Amino acid sequence: MKSDVKEKLVKELQENFRRQDTFYLLDYTGLTVAQSVELRKLLRKNDYSFKVVKNRLALRALKEGFPQELQGYFEKPTAIAFAAHDPVRLARLLKDFASQSKILTFKGGFIEGQVLSSERFDDVCGLASREELLGKIGYLLAYPLIRLLRTWQAPLASFGRLLSQLREKK
Repeated sequence: MKSDVKEKLVKELQENFRRQDTFYLLDYTGLTVAQSVELRKLLRKNDYSFKVVKNRLALRALKEGFPQELQGYFEKPTAIAFAAHDPVRLARLLKDFASQSKILTFKGGFIEGQVLSSERFDDVCGLASREELLGKIGYLLAYPLIRLLRTWQAPLASFGRLLSQLREKK
């Protein structure tokens, strides 16, 4: 590969690393071309990206502003899955694909400023997504108002039942 092509790839990777604050490093050894295409389509459909990179070029792109701990994960074949939004959903998609193909393995990652080891990947997959958390917060905010409304409606409902029972007796 020519040096100008390498420089272009390094700059593209640097831009991806700067733009997206979350990425997962994966070992794709044994992944067939068909499986790779399927994974790329799945991730692209969900607004994520997937790149197979040479380790030396990725390390060059990571030199500025990233922890040194990440360098240890760039051994063996490496692919990077980038997430501009909702890193938990990307982790779940990757885990589901890995469980189906039984080939893809998680090496490490970087989530919103923190290095993620392979042992913690399952913990990330178990987290609630942003939408789920917002739904829970909305429910918790609305619940006291719902209870207040039911409390105000209870005497009226009881009075209505009392009137209907009186009508039935007469």
